[in-house]
Amino acid sequence: MQAVEIRKDIYWVGAIDWSMRSFHGYQTGRGTTYNAYLILDEKITLIDTVKETFAAELLARISSVIDPARIDYIISSHVEPDHSGAIPFMMEHCPNAKIITSLPNGLKGLTARYGDLPYEGVNANDTINIGSRTLQFVPTPMLHWPDSMVTYCPEEKILFSNDAFGEHLASSQRFDDENDLPTVLWEAKKYYANILMLYGRQAQAAFQALNGLKINMIATGHGIIWRSHIDDILACYQKWAACAVEERAVVVFDSMWHSTETIARTIAEAFEQRGIPCAYYDIKENHLSDIMTDIMTAKYLAVGSPTINNQMLPTIASFLCYLKGLSPKRHQGFAFGSYGWGGQSIMQVEEELKAAGIEIILDKIRIANVPTAEQLQAITQSIQTL
Repeated sequence: MQAVEIRKDIYWVGAIDWSMRSFHGYQTGRGTTYNAYLILDEKITLIDTVKETFAAELLARISSVIDPARIDYIISSHVEPDHSGAIPFMMEHCPNAKIITSLPNGLKGLTARYGDLPYEGVNANDTINIGSRTLQFVPTPMLHWPDSMVTYCPEEKILFSNDAFGEHLASSQRFDDENDLPTVLWEAKKYYANILMLYGRQAQAAFQALNGLKINMIATGHGIIWRSHIDDILACYQKWAACAVEERAVVVFDSMWHSTETIARTIAEAFEQRGIPCAYYDIKENHLSDIMTDIMTAKYLAVGSPTINNQMLPTIASFLCYLKGLSPKRHQGFAFGSYGWGGQSIMQVEEELKAAGIEIILDKIRIANVPTAEQLQAITQSIQTL
């Protein structure tokens, strides 16, 4: 396995996980990469490692360039094991290396996970000189762990961004301009929606910390490296971090005997009649991480469930739990559903939407048994007046 030179004497030495399909409940249909970078200078530096199961792949790529025993520094941007998991393995092969990590949380996290190793903690804007290059450390706490930091090389104008600006996307091509840009941007949006959306305030703080840095390349922790479309991904992150929403609607539902499904179709068509584009998701047929990607930038959200055993359907309960955890902002919505006798589910859905931070703009739609034409017409009219 060969390293890929991304700049003179700077190499991508990470691993490609073609088969990964799930990341903490987030569906990763295109796999992922665990990116690590090797800088050859007076002090040879490895920025991040890989998931433990890919440690041999990391070592092989490093060995295609240098003897790993020559590495002086291993920078750990983030304690999570998909980036730090191979640190103990690498220390067996580069025993003289120091591990650079953030203070206090990186040091605390690595010690708790891997025990006593030769750590060296750094604070905000600390630098190390590695020869002809300088590495500057910028904390980005809660993007998406307390220990997270990025590394900036001013001489190369490269930002080693770890979990910021990345995507779960396996590719044999390392750069943005070698891949299909709409696909890369969609996967970047999905990554933000399902991992970083909760931390929009921290993302804005990170932008402030990076403000003024001249960036000609973003070397991410997952997915592809940005060199030709840096302005595009920065603009997307500015929009997402600001929780900007578009005049669009998303309808999410589950149904037992098609009554709630009929209501969902009526709601979707009513939005479209208003000139508001609407996405329609049967929860049984769509993964919640894909749905969340669409919800992130949609102004309106309607969620429906019939009642079973005095509760909403478990699929909708799971979806609403996931939604609440990501804490979307600036969304408006309402609950709907059919029922046989109790009808408790619709009120439960509305309460969970409120708990998730959704502004309720329409009283819950509760229809017993099969909706009539008159009831469906009333739904259409109510959405026309939103």
